[in-house]
Amino acid sequence: MRLRDHRGTVTTLLAAGTLVLPLSGSANAGTGDHHDSKPLAGMRILMSNDDSMQMARPNASDGKGLYEVRRALCSAGADVVVIAPWANQSGAGTGAAGSGALTVQRRTALPAAYVQDCAGAPAAGAVFGVCKGATACDATSVSATPVDTVRLALNGGLAAKAGWTTGPDLVVTGSNFGPNVASVVNDSGTVSAALAAIEEGTPAVALNSSYDPTVTTSLEVADRTYRQTADFGAAFIASLHHRGLLTTDFVVNVNYPYLAEGRQPRSTVWSSVGSQKLIQPSYAQTAPNGDTFTVGGALCAADNPKCRPETKRDADYRLLQQGNVTVTPITPDRTFEGREAGRLEHFVRTGR
Repeated sequence: MRLRDHRGTVTTLLAAGTLVLPLSGSANAGTGDHHDSKPLAGMRILMSNDDSMQMARPNASDGKGLYEVRRALCSAGADVVVIAPWANQSGAGTGAAGSGALTVQRRTALPAAYVQDCAGAPAAGAVFGVCKGATACDATSVSATPVDTVRLALNGGLAAKAGWTTGPDLVVTGSNFGPNVASVVNDSGTVSAALAAIEEGTPAVALNSSYDPTVTTSLEVADRTYRQTADFGAAFIASLHHRGLLTTDFVVNVNYPYLAEGRQPRSTVWSSVGSQKLIQPSYAQTAPNGDTFTVGGALCAADNPKCRPETKRDADYRLLQQGNVTVTPITPDRTFEGREAGRLEHFVRTGR
């Protein structure tokens, strides 16, 4: 498969045919020459995220992206089961329970707009939330992490709760509330859940929806961005599936840009995880000499010496800001292989 990069050249993802993705966020985006109305028929997909499966907040930031992707995947013919954190776990990264108990609880009343999306599928689009402890999950329950949900699902949870004794064929995480690019990737529960999947031997795709920059009072994702991400994602996954390009070698991390009404992405580009630090955390003491600190943070300012600048030309965040859909391979191997490590390597190897 080939994707055109931001310089107009062609970057080879894997040597398996040629695919230049169209610029549409519609249900047909990314399908190349495949025109089956149910391109994911017969495919079993596990879904998770780090925003939770609740979708109870006024702005739906706690799961709307997940339900939009569930809708799109079922529309494409997939059999989908959701096993996701009980409550919001954004920023949980690779955290996971090493002991204790986890409770998997089925959601019986789904968000009204998404009740019938998977009704015809064998698993009926079952949605489960996972909390910590050995009692029923409720409003006070501590949530399992995104990594917990995927590990549990792939190591007995899907068999016990959904009857899947084989599969799934793919794990899809997201669509995340906000992009997962540059330094944010390190904290992302959505990406970490996908990494957990490939470590367990199942291919994984992470989907992420960008914030609306026209809303200046808070971080928000427009409803249309969630839908565009989901429709593009389902079609893109179908293209990968039919070309045999779903792999456990790396997670395919997809970030969809915010677009003004009626606009389309500039292109779909192959990118690297950027080196830029995007968020500067803050910790404010709530009382003089007190023990409690309020956690916060803000987008890095260009003149902040604590904020590492971008050094890569094909950085995901830079290309996303330009209106592109970015596709980035992410592996569990975080070994730095740049030339800058040469002096340290020489010292370690020679003692000089």
